[in-house]
Amino acid sequence: MIKRTLFYSVALITMLGAIAISATPNKAQKTAKDDPYLLLELFGSAFETTRTEYVDEVSDRKLIEAAINGMLSSLDPHSNFLNADTFRDMQIQTKGEFGGVGMEVSMENGLVRVVAPIDGTPAAKAGIQPGDLITHIDDEAVMGLNLNEAVEKLRGKPKTVVRIMVRRKNQEPFEVTLTRDIIKIESVRYEVKNDDIGYIRIITFSDNTAKNVEKAVQELTKKIGKDKIRGFVIDLRNDPGGLLDEAQGVADAFLDQGEIVSTRSKKTEETVRLTATKGDITNGLPLVVLINEGSASASEIVAGALQDHKRAVIVGTPSFGKGSVQSVKPIPGYGAIKITTARYYTPSGRSIQAEGIQPDILIPRAEVKEEEIIKGYSESNLPGALGKKDGEKNVKKNEKKSDEKVKSAEKTKSKEKVKADPEDASDTETKKEEKQDYQLDRALDILKSISVYQERVQSK
Repeated sequence: MIKRTLFYSVALITMLGAIAISATPNKAQKTAKDDPYLLLELFGSAFETTRTEYVDEVSDRKLIEAAINGMLSSLDPHSNFLNADTFRDMQIQTKGEFGGVGMEVSMENGLVRVVAPIDGTPAAKAGIQPGDLITHIDDEAVMGLNLNEAVEKLRGKPKTVVRIMVRRKNQEPFEVTLTRDIIKIESVRYEVKNDDIGYIRIITFSDNTAKNVEKAVQELTKKIGKDKIRGFVIDLRNDPGGLLDEAQGVADAFLDQGEIVSTRSKKTEETVRLTATKGDITNGLPLVVLINEGSASASEIVAGALQDHKRAVIVGTPSFGKGSVQSVKPIPGYGAIKITTARYYTPSGRSIQAEGIQPDILIPRAEVKEEEIIKGYSESNLPGALGKKDGEKNVKKNEKKSDEKVKSAEKTKSKEKVKADPEDASDTETKKEEKQDYQLDRALDILKSISVYQERVQSK
């Protein structure tokens, strides 16, 4: 039976292309027990024992898929197996429309961690924030589920309801009821601010984001007037990222030349450098880019490129720090494997991974008084996250230092009472943010100051 199962294992792994088996292992580095052929026998034994001895009937496909997912997810938080349904949902999402509640999530210590809610979605309207932990979905504990299973429970038919239990720092756990909807993402929104500044909000990097940014610049310039417009504020806050080529296109729109980003894998010959083409669509007008702890991946690429080329002033709070590249390898009939294959580096050679983009000017969110900047939840907090350098593992350390940093913030926040109805509280907070967005107000002030300075220098 073990031999038959071993045959199944070897055939399946070869077919999926999940691992490459070397016929001549390095004797200096491997012992006999490390030989992949012998380890496959171990897998075959575990597989056969589980399928015959487990208390309930479990299909062979489910066991194999779970084993593959376990292998991938043990590497880092962003590698995993996508079954056929999940792979199809992912393809739909990158097209800018999908069903669900509208938030980018990851897994941490068995719980779902919110990377960022997506603007205009049920999650954002309910006040879900970056860093929130989801402990239960419809009264079922998240602990014990993998990320794909948790995401599938959050998704569902439009107009149906899902209840989630949320754990937020410095607050008691509270329940939020979300009504699922078709999530149609307008990847770019724009409007005129202060009569002479163009404001462009990039919500996610999906198909046509770069084209939509160019359209926004053209429309705003036309509306304000070519001779009156002072510059643009690019808002990347809570932008979870998306497609690399769209990030390249957005950065290229504002750069005249030079490198945008490089991707480096363990094979130096596979290093890829993406560069800008000639032409700045704003003709050199001042740029201010807003980021926060919900800005991840593609949004960090754009912010890092514009910062390194001194093309924009970056303001806000440190970004998430997801500087790893995931490649999706389709497996016809089964789904796909999503695996981390490289790291992102900014033009100056900085690794984004677990480090993030540090703003040129730190501006905390919705705070009138000055306080120490508290670093929010980021990629570096994820267990098993890649280190910023090749070969480094980011081992999660004791959170004592982090607790000390937020001490002053906790004292302030502890005075605020949590409302009985989280949705009412979120509505109030949303209205408050709409009335006064401190980070955006400061960004507009900074841009105006740059514009005034440039005008004075040119008039000399």
